[in-house]
Amino acid sequence: MHWINRLQDRWKLKNSRQVVVVLAVFACTGFTVYFLKSPIVALFVQDEGGNLWFSILYYIFILPVYNVILLFYGFLFGHFSFFWEFEKKMFRRRSRSGNAEQK
Repeated sequence: MHWINRLQDRWKLKNSRQVVVVLAVFACTGFTVYFLKSPIVALFVQDEGGNLWFSILYYIFILPVYNVILLFYGFLFGHFSFFWEFEKKMFRRRSRSGNAEQK
């Protein structure tokens, strides 16, 4: 599986098993955020169609929650240090792009 080897090299992991574990953590995090959306939306929006502004705000505010959940699952699966470095790298990229936009 060539794509697993590419991910292993990109993420600097030791073996294919670790790649599968990292992908499982991303999948669990995504499903958790997906399943959290319905109850949260039900608390704030009464109509079935939802509210466009609430959806926009939801996606803005869910990002930090996603990051915390990602670290939680990373810890559960024994790869906390990988995901902690991943989060720091992602934060640095965001802050650099924000600084470039301000110039």
